[in-house]
Amino acid sequence: HLPHHYHPPNKTRDTPLVLCLHGGGPLPAQPSMAAALLSLLLLTSLALSPCVHGSPPEPVVKCKSGNADCVVTNGYGAYPDRSTCRVAGVAYPTTEDEVLAAVSDAAKKKQHMKAVTTYAHSIPKLSCPGGPDGAGLVISTQKLNRVVAVDRKANRMTFQSGIGLRPLIDAAAAEGLALPYTPYWQGITLGGLLATGSHGSSLFGKGSAVHEYVVGMRLVVPTSTPDAGGRYAKVVELAEGDADLLAAKVSLGVLGVVSQVTLQLQPMFKRSITNRVVKDAGFESTLESFASTTEFGDVTWYVGSGRVVYRDDSRLPITAAGKGKNDFSGFRPQPSILLAGIRVSQELLEATDNSEGKCVLAKVQVTTLLATGSGFQNNDGHLLEFTGYPVVGNHSDLQASGSCLTGAEDGLLTACGWDPRVDGIFYHQTAASIPLPNIAAFIADVKKLRDLRPYSLCGLDLYSGLLMRFVRASTAYLGKTSDCVDIDMTYFRSRDPMDPRLDEDVLEEVEQMALFKHGGLPHWGKNRHVGFLGVRGKFGTRIEQFVAAMKKYDPEGLFSSPWTDAVLGLQKESQLVVDRKGCALEGMCICSRDVHCAPEKGYVCRPGLVYEEARVCRKVDQEEKSEAVVHTEL
Repeated sequence: HLPHHYHPPNKTRDTPLVLCLHGGGPLPAQPSMAAALLSLLLLTSLALSPCVHGSPPEPVVKCKSGNADCVVTNGYGAYPDRSTCRVAGVAYPTTEDEVLAAVSDAAKKKQHMKAVTTYAHSIPKLSCPGGPDGAGLVISTQKLNRVVAVDRKANRMTFQSGIGLRPLIDAAAAEGLALPYTPYWQGITLGGLLATGSHGSSLFGKGSAVHEYVVGMRLVVPTSTPDAGGRYAKVVELAEGDADLLAAKVSLGVLGVVSQVTLQLQPMFKRSITNRVVKDAGFESTLESFASTTEFGDVTWYVGSGRVVYRDDSRLPITAAGKGKNDFSGFRPQPSILLAGIRVSQELLEATDNSEGKCVLAKVQVTTLLATGSGFQNNDGHLLEFTGYPVVGNHSDLQASGSCLTGAEDGLLTACGWDPRVDGIFYHQTAASIPLPNIAAFIADVKKLRDLRPYSLCGLDLYSGLLMRFVRASTAYLGKTSDCVDIDMTYFRSRDPMDPRLDEDVLEEVEQMALFKHGGLPHWGKNRHVGFLGVRGKFGTRIEQFVAAMKKYDPEGLFSSPWTDAVLGLQKESQLVVDRKGCALEGMCICSRDVHCAPEKGYVCRPGLVYEEARVCRKVDQEEKSEAVVHTEL
């Protein structure tokens, strides 16, 4: 039952691989039962048997000749449009002077360039240069990974921009300091998370966005004319009070290369975490009060099963007892064979239009993960040491995880779940920050949709549910415009871009409700292309202020690309969305004609069921399918 293109590590291509259940017999013939039993075994194994190894991800820049003639991708091995990004070369500076030299050399040649991080975990094409295909330069921050300075009196630290989130957290902890709010995934860099406005969850203080704690920054930007030393680049230093810091803190990488960042930190503290599970009846009315009383709290909504998990998460003094750790199950190294098996089970359900089967699998997965603490550990991080809530530990040990990045190489026996070298999970991700006053209406709309199609949203539960985090309004030009609830939903993506997805009309309607009906702002580092439609209007004059800074520091647009120009409203949105067969299946357009879906497979463009202004690809009966195919041909 494994894909024909899956080859177990250290095995010959002719070696068969068989998974057996219930006494060694074959899987039942009924696809839904086979998938359910297979996934039950796999998911339970994943939750209860964490791996101690984990093949690290492969480089996101691969070159044919030294550091020349390269291909750039992201950590998932596929951009939203599935295009290939080719560049002329890559530079790996280790110091600011080397960054200056790389930018100067490119600027002198009028060569387009982009910074690229170690793991490149942004979904959009933020690291692909503009200009002619294959002619650009990427400047990797992989080796810009050190601590520059520590000001213990002011509780500030300065880092090179390429330092990973985990090394940053650990370096601060060694000084008795903490970055109070961070994303939950540690496989990102300081420069990358700032460029995309990444955040944790809190409405306390300045809020959960990391850029709110930036008090200084050094940028390397291109110049049109050389300085006295003949360089076509310069260093710009920004400090608190500089208006341009409001542009540089969340920049999409279009101002230049960030070389150093100074952060305002806090003395180390502990946290107490308890996951509390309730039914979802009326929970939307509790979110504002929950956020105002729970400093680090978030909410996970398992829409398909009607369950909500409140993470009661508060600050404690450093003297509190507890050595809890966070090794989130989804970010652990997973056996490649199990990842392939899980994917097969989902593809079976897709192929047989079995929405109810997804609900069965999701119930098994969610129940198992909640019962085992979802990766929280009580006793100093020893395996299988979740003994119950609350989990109390140092903030640095609880705020982010990602052990699949740090295990010993094992020849791909294990890997991160999304590693493109194994046939594991492959997904879309929609992330929108909905203004706090609008969130209850959004949830009510999703519930109405679920009532009409009861099994249609279980696919979200299979990918950790709909995560809700709280983010405060920001003064950064591209930061949040109001206090909001950031919703993250991850869902199945077909390997073939022309294959429609089971219940995709419902997921597309939720996406459009979040982004358009309820005014959600897209997360800059996530989302399909349709998520960025109309962004300029949502930010208003703040976009104009940002563009003014962009033209000041890079007047020739050497760090810009067609994608960023389209998002910022500097080019037509045709750079974001296209008008072609099947474009709506991958979020490359919102359908307006049946041909944008897959009419030959029964998927046609129809209005939303609750949000009638939405246009979604819905599967119809045979008669309506035939009419759509004829109409398309005409």
